[in-house]
Amino acid sequence: MSEVVSFYDSGLFTYFILPLLIFLARIVDVSLGTLRIILLSKGKKYIAPILGFFEVLIWIVAISKIIQNLDNYLNYIAYAAGFATGNYIGMILEEKLAMGILVVRIITSKETPKLINNLHNEGFGVTVVDADGSKEKVNVIYTVIKRNNLKEVVEIIKKHNPKAFYSVEDVRFTNEGIFPSRKEIMGKNPGGSVFRRWRKGK
Repeated sequence: MSEVVSFYDSGLFTYFILPLLIFLARIVDVSLGTLRIILLSKGKKYIAPILGFFEVLIWIVAISKIIQNLDNYLNYIAYAAGFATGNYIGMILEEKLAMGILVVRIITSKETPKLINNLHNEGFGVTVVDADGSKEKVNVIYTVIKRNNLKEVVEIIKKHNPKAFYSVEDVRFTNEGIFPSRKEIMGKNPGGSVFRRWRKGK
């Protein structure tokens, strides 16, 4: 028992192990907090409270250790460094998880049958609207996608119409829609029916 007490009172624990534990705890709780805020913004009301519970629990443990060792300034540095690192890691985790739904709006000044066909060929739903640009007639193309498909959609845009203007926005809620789980070849003439409907409306 005395050996355990002496270990906790040793310089190794006070000036290295304890700050390290506070640093790691702060990374975990801030990462959870970042994910919780992101999930709340996306309407995930059942997962966010669970993350909030563990976030606050870890924070209480970390702050209690700092209060018990107010004369150890390394704990303050570890706490602040863990907060900064936790924010960064939380954003990386959110990017890796690729949660949520996005709407991609593409504005192009020329006919875009290849772009439309290729988006449909990959399984994405496409809506095309005729519009008036500042100088000429334009086509506005909308597609609602899962976030993890964004890179694929951007590659299609750059391949078939690299000068097109496009914007990406978060969507909080959708009702139904076409969301491919993988690349699909839709018949021998993929996307042909969509191309014909689009041309008919011109």
